[in-house]
Amino acid sequence: MILNTGQRTDIPAFYSAWFMNRVREGFVLVRNPFHPPAVTRYEIRPDLVDLIGFCTKNPEPMLPHVPVLDSMGFGQFWYVTITPYGRDIEPGVPDKHRMLEVFRQLSALVGTKRIGWRYDPILLDGKYTADYHRRAFAAMAGALEGATENCVISFIQLYPKLARTFPEARPLSQEEKIRLGKDLIHIAADHGMGIRTCGMGDLLVPYGATSSACMTADLYQTAAGTPLHFPHYKPSRSECSCYLSCDIGAYSSCAHFCRYCYANADPQKTRGNIRRHDPASPFLIGASLPGDVIHQAEQKSWKLPACPQQAELF
Repeated sequence: MILNTGQRTDIPAFYSAWFMNRVREGFVLVRNPFHPPAVTRYEIRPDLVDLIGFCTKNPEPMLPHVPVLDSMGFGQFWYVTITPYGRDIEPGVPDKHRMLEVFRQLSALVGTKRIGWRYDPILLDGKYTADYHRRAFAAMAGALEGATENCVISFIQLYPKLARTFPEARPLSQEEKIRLGKDLIHIAADHGMGIRTCGMGDLLVPYGATSSACMTADLYQTAAGTPLHFPHYKPSRSECSCYLSCDIGAYSSCAHFCRYCYANADPQKTRGNIRRHDPASPFLIGASLPGDVIHQAEQKSWKLPACPQQAELF
């Protein structure tokens, strides 16, 4: 099975000590975000967990633990998001030049086929223009050349709530997406990277992008180093075909406070949840509550059995 950590919060950036405590204790408790008394228990054992999926804006706190996870037999796949925005958009994200260097350090530990770069979401306003993105993307791609083969891009989707809280950002027209997307595809290719698009359909496929989503069977299997049998899975969003299940994070707990984030309800709630975090708790946020009903997740390895060697005929 795949254990994901990055749909709801940034565990490597803010909760690495907690995560490694859960790995050592061999289980984690995850509260259902839509029905809090429902709790799922996941075992964290290498005979059950074939791969751990990480998605982060700052993997540095996890760097010492990456070899430990390898030595314990856990496969890993990493996406590191590095964008060109300043603290006006991403107030809690560390210095981007530092993150480019950390990306290279992580790549040296896991290898280029177990790490990808996310340059998303792409937004335009009076400061962050299309030309700004072209220049920034080229500089970052140059810095990451040889450290990954995979880059994911997406354009911001201005849902009604986001449109209210982030009025400076504006939606891109199809023509703008194609024009900028084509340039990013060419720049990435010059630095040994292929472009995958996220939630965009086939819009950029004619220009060399891959539209097969960002967390896919082929990437997982390459990272795991073995074929996997994937159970049927229905994505939660029609525009997303990623294979994302069994996420152990919690919403409203990420201290990056990115203005485009869908996973933080409001800063006040997020700060309250962060204060409730206990690295020793089996829950990411808080602890057991009266009325909790714990459900043991059905888990098994998805690794296919090795084919027996045929006996020699002569």
